[in-house]
Amino acid sequence: MNYRFQNLLGAPYRGGNAVVTKNTNLISPVGNRVSVTDLVKSQTITLPIQSSSNIRRIAASPDGVFLLTVDDNNRCLFINLPRRVVLHRITFKHPVNAVKFSPNGKYIAVAAGKLLQIWKSPGFKREVFAFELVRTFADCNDKILSMDWDNDTKYLIVGSKDLTGRLFFVDKKKGNYKKPFLFLGHRDSVVGCFFGVDKKKNRVDKAYTIARDGFIFSWGYSGNDVNRDARDDDLMDVEPPSPGTLEREGEDGERIGKKRKDSDGKESGFSEGEGYLSGGKWELLRKDCFMQAPAKVTACDYHKGLDLVVVGFSNGVFGLYQMPDFVCIHLLSISREKLTTAVFNDLGNWLTFGCAKLGQLLVWEWPSESYILKQQGHYFDVNTLAYSPDSQLLATGADDNKVKVWTVSSGFCFVTFSEHTNAVTALHFTANNHCLLSASLDGTVRAWDLLRYRNFRTFTAPSHKQFVSLAADQSGEVICAGTLDSFEIFVWSMRRNLLLEVLSGHEGPVHGLMFSPTDAILASSSWDKTVRLWNVFKEKGAVETFRHTHDVLTLTYRPDGKQLACSTLDGQIHFWDPIDGESMRSIEGRRDIAGGRLMSDRRSAANSSSGKCFTSLCYSADGSYILAGGNSRYICMYDVADQVLLRRFQITHNLSLDGVLDFLNSKHMTEAGPLNLIDDDNSDTEDGIDKQTRGNVGYNLPGSMPNNGRPVIRTKSLKIAPTGRSFSAATTEGVLVYSIDDSFIFDPTDLDIDVTPEAIDAALNEEQPSRALILSLRLNEDSLITKCIFSVNPTDVPAVASSIPYRYLQRLIEALTNLLERCPHLEFVLQWCQELCKLHGNSIQQNSRNLQPVLKSLQKAITRIHQDLADTCALNEFMLRYLCSVSVKK
Repeated sequence: MNYRFQNLLGAPYRGGNAVVTKNTNLISPVGNRVSVTDLVKSQTITLPIQSSSNIRRIAASPDGVFLLTVDDNNRCLFINLPRRVVLHRITFKHPVNAVKFSPNGKYIAVAAGKLLQIWKSPGFKREVFAFELVRTFADCNDKILSMDWDNDTKYLIVGSKDLTGRLFFVDKKKGNYKKPFLFLGHRDSVVGCFFGVDKKKNRVDKAYTIARDGFIFSWGYSGNDVNRDARDDDLMDVEPPSPGTLEREGEDGERIGKKRKDSDGKESGFSEGEGYLSGGKWELLRKDCFMQAPAKVTACDYHKGLDLVVVGFSNGVFGLYQMPDFVCIHLLSISREKLTTAVFNDLGNWLTFGCAKLGQLLVWEWPSESYILKQQGHYFDVNTLAYSPDSQLLATGADDNKVKVWTVSSGFCFVTFSEHTNAVTALHFTANNHCLLSASLDGTVRAWDLLRYRNFRTFTAPSHKQFVSLAADQSGEVICAGTLDSFEIFVWSMRRNLLLEVLSGHEGPVHGLMFSPTDAILASSSWDKTVRLWNVFKEKGAVETFRHTHDVLTLTYRPDGKQLACSTLDGQIHFWDPIDGESMRSIEGRRDIAGGRLMSDRRSAANSSSGKCFTSLCYSADGSYILAGGNSRYICMYDVADQVLLRRFQITHNLSLDGVLDFLNSKHMTEAGPLNLIDDDNSDTEDGIDKQTRGNVGYNLPGSMPNNGRPVIRTKSLKIAPTGRSFSAATTEGVLVYSIDDSFIFDPTDLDIDVTPEAIDAALNEEQPSRALILSLRLNEDSLITKCIFSVNPTDVPAVASSIPYRYLQRLIEALTNLLERCPHLEFVLQWCQELCKLHGNSIQQNSRNLQPVLKSLQKAITRIHQDLADTCALNEFMLRYLCSVSVKK
């Protein structure tokens, strides 16, 4: 099976800055990946591109085509967003704290430590080294934290940790250096600096600098517009007047300045304090404070068109202010932890906030005071997951005591249950698709109603127990749960909410529990080296016991119920015949699952015995292969009949996690231990730039004790969708979804600027019906769509239907439904419907919830036509018989 990475669930945001492109596309880093959320369609996707470590900063080009990502190892990726491919790579020599494209998209400003570098954007060029360094400024005394371009791509204003803001003139001529203008007066790091624009003249006339202590300085500019208008149109080759030094006051309060001499020895005519934006002068207009002490500013953004400033604080409060009068529009608390990103969309009506500690991503529309998006991932690792019977929903349970239900097609969580008071360890969907069961270490098994979103049943034991496994029969009437401490299996009735029976016999924690798909036999696995079969409906005691030489970690039934697989601590997968009670075969997977050395390991990965076993198993829909995962970075796929390894999935390449590398660099080992585990740098937190590692959360992550909180890569749960088209893995990175179906179909019409009726007619004249139909669907004109449908030859309908991207499927079905109601060409339209169902059946089934309204309309139209034809034939039955007999006689 050619499974490919499709999406990442359970972690919408984990740190770094977010950007908004095309007004509605929200791009946010998630570990070493990037997620793109369509705020209009309420759909999120994760790019199949991985950085070498957690992403620190991202920047998008103004047209939304290119994306720049920089990770903790200072490695940069230049990505083509429409095609989802990496075009170029580069590694910076210093940590990057800020990066931004110029307004025209031709240049990229990079704050690498204390250096400000101007690079030429490579674009679509295919070169050995496409990045070209234009200028490097080394005027800052400490690292740069923020930056902003002016509209003409001539000037940059930057904020630094040395308590100053600087105004740089960007000139690509070598040797043409101009000393920057300094914005002084702050008493803390400048975390935000922005240019203000005169709306009438569309020119820079002010600037704002925001410090971490909550002060904002408003700077005014008075310049000579004549000099500016006389400049040449070449943005980068213009040489401005020589800058002056800072303005200062004498003892009597008068301004003191002296003339500077230029390179020819002549006085430049600019006194101290005069800027060089266009031969004018900067001066401080006012100082304001956000009044959130002792909270610090951790995120900020500015919208030039509306002259609005949004500020996020370390106490989870954000403020929206109208400048330059500093009028507070909103001041709200939206999180209990500090906000790590705040950004406007293009129109300025939506505000995006992110909280790295909680994995929270919020989009708030401030004019209507309502949420556009509110997503939060699990705070800790995901322990278990379960697919709904129709494969459209995915439920996850984690150590944060929460159960979340996700829509697989959109990647959104639509409900969160938080009634559990301890870690959720097991989940199970009932056959009716409307009930979800969850087991927890808090001693309860809860049943959730997915129609009313409430807990309608709670099952408990007579005394407090810790449940770690869960199973339900096919009818959903009998619920079973295995315990961690008493080694018993409790059986309840769903309808009567009563404890029916307690199954005893195991001598270790019962970590595996599953009903046979074909009968009422319950299988359980335990650390006592046994697998037991129970008949919960007829008699007490185990029906049969399968003994092993090592602890049994988990088990699973084949979908036909004729085979049982279980994994043991020695890294083997044993296959049993549950009917005859015989061992069928076994797979030695110790070497396949091995890999990855922890920072705290004293032995190499090859000689270490820890983690070389499978903790999760799952059969395919047809039972021909089995997926296995454990405390490793690999997921193994085995052929059951031939007992061979078919494929090995590496779930991540993120070096920020432990256990990814087989060999560690010896130079990072010190007398105090591994250098990477020594946290002696808190400067990032002080600057309001939250680190990407989850070691600072204040709690010990499950399984992360040996290396002081650094997450260890592992797979805790595996599930294959009932349709067999996809599978999900609960890993340290989140819930990874792999699918056979290619969710991304590149649409070549997306590259066209002009989607017009003329372009559609041209495509029809060139005998390109597929392109013409896609263009008409994009234009969304009923008459043009109908014209393109009827221009297709009946023999070409299958080929044209197969080329339609999924995004236009709903609109095409709507058009066919309308044609059925008013078009005489019944057979032709029904042929279109048949081919769409045959060629796009998998997509329609997986997204039936979204397509349900149009599918019902289509069914209604076909049913009505069928009924009309049936009535017509019934009323004219004898006339039809007569006509048939006459034709036979002739």
